[in-house]
Amino acid sequence: MASQWNSGINDRKLKEEICEIGRRVYNKGFAAANDGNISIRVGENEVLCSPTMICKGFMTPDDICAVDMEGVQIAGKRKRTSEVLLHLAIMKNRPDVKAVVHCHPPHATAFAVAREPIPQCILPEIEVFMGEVPIAPYETPGGHAFANTVVPFLQNGTNTIILTNHGTVTFGKSLEDAYWKTEILDAYCRILLLSKQLGRVTYLNERESVELLDLKKKLGFDDPRFHVENCDLCSNSAFRDGYKENQLTPKAFEAPPVYAGYLDRQKAAPAAPAKPAAAAEPDMETLVKLITEQVLAAMSK
Repeated sequence: MASQWNSGINDRKLKEEICEIGRRVYNKGFAAANDGNISIRVGENEVLCSPTMICKGFMTPDDICAVDMEGVQIAGKRKRTSEVLLHLAIMKNRPDVKAVVHCHPPHATAFAVAREPIPQCILPEIEVFMGEVPIAPYETPGGHAFANTVVPFLQNGTNTIILTNHGTVTFGKSLEDAYWKTEILDAYCRILLLSKQLGRVTYLNERESVELLDLKKKLGFDDPRFHVENCDLCSNSAFRDGYKENQLTPKAFEAPPVYAGYLDRQKAAPAAPAKPAAAAEPDMETLVKLITEQVLAAMSK
């Protein structure tokens, strides 16, 4: 994959990569007609982005335009998307972010329309690769007010935000990285909705949740729960300071269990005691023999 930094606004390979991500978004049904927009930062003050009023599944490199970090168009035959301001707000507040994908994946957008929080502590892959997904408040798309709705949620480890009554925005170190997060989120939301139809959603317990966060840390991923001492693992949002209004309350899905904060849990966790030799479990052959003897004894009475 081409270098994601200092590539210049004329890098055709990066423009082709934007077109490829656009095809994936369109073919997955994440963007109907002219929906969605894609961007990648290519310099200190240069960003390549998709243009407005174009189907993301049929873009060509010649369609891609460029803007500066204030949103002023500096290259391209087509007009830049108005929602690039959202992308720039994320890049300004997160220097580690090089690429942004915004679209309307149907299952995740259903949660955005219902204003239903995405439950945590259910799927291991979500805990490790995504973490908590905050829901930014609604604003009319396109302007600075809309772009600023995501700013309070751009804490360490955030890579995915749901936009109320609108869609999703995902971001990362490359275009593919940003796109994969969209796909993971929509697949997760689909699983949640299917599970709800079966009747219930089963949450991981505290030990299982802590083990996943430990794995996430070992793999080098960040998570807001690593930085908030009094944040419950599954229930109390790590982004509660970002919600200017009341935090959304689950309605369609039951409230997740309340587990101890991750950092508090790490501090309070005692060292695992050594298992006494006398407590060793019998081997399978011995266990089967004991059960057989008990069954035969019961039958002889």
